[in-house]
Amino acid sequence: MRVHLCGVRGSTPAPGAEFVRYGGHTSCVALALDGGSPPRLILDAGTGLRRVTGLLGGAPFAGTIILTHLHWDHVHGLPFFAAGDRPDARVTLMLPEQGSAGAEEALARGMSPPHFPIRPSGLRGEWSFCGLEPGTFKAEGFTVEAREIPHKGGRTFGYRVSDGHSAIAYIPDHCPTALGPGPEGWGEYHPAALGLAAGVDLLIHDSFLLPDEVAAEASFGHPAADYAVGLAQRAGARHVLLTHHKPDRTDDALDALAARFRPDPRVTVAAQGQLIDL
Repeated sequence: MRVHLCGVRGSTPAPGAEFVRYGGHTSCVALALDGGSPPRLILDAGTGLRRVTGLLGGAPFAGTIILTHLHWDHVHGLPFFAAGDRPDARVTLMLPEQGSAGAEEALARGMSPPHFPIRPSGLRGEWSFCGLEPGTFKAEGFTVEAREIPHKGGRTFGYRVSDGHSAIAYIPDHCPTALGPGPEGWGEYHPAALGLAAGVDLLIHDSFLLPDEVAAEASFGHPAADYAVGLAQRAGARHVLLTHHKPDRTDDALDALAARFRPDPRVTVAAQGQLIDL
């Protein structure tokens, strides 16, 4: 499995000289079955989705996009995805089931006039939209497991993705304090998160906060980076990638975060453009 980190920022893009090394695009991870294949499965469609077009060598996208939830930083790349918005594209877009609202209608609440010139149905190519419930399914040669994860402001899923040889867990937005303070005060290590991360080769996890920010800011829906490391240790994940960086967390601040965990080679701070082969 080849993992392309196309966007690792949370909440809003972060342009500017202070954000060059780790990147400013919001959440998007593109997966290919091997190093010689183009990505066919995309996790989240933040502004980092624009970078996937460059990975396709001029070809249209033909594959599946799976959203963790519908917050802006996970969907704003959709109308700017050039490889997906063309007549010869084929895209299946999946998102957590929204109850009485259909998948396309739920997405259109943030992508339609007067907020945006077109609705999702206005994207060119063959697009289909569908809702997901927790469970396991196949997509583009991968096996995907979806579990509901506590977050604030809408139904949110985390995903476990396997190609039969390697497995990753993707949990970019997570509010474990919603289930209690847990042993360190950073939130509970609950069954859904532990199950997704159990024994994976790579855990890509929300690290929006620092420990001293949890008391004041966890109610916005995010954990400390230290929680992600603790989850990886408890679940037996081989490596943890800290992502969904706070929009004002500068390169220097992320360097400091990386230095704090550097004694443990199993912990890495995610950077836009990073490529990982499993």
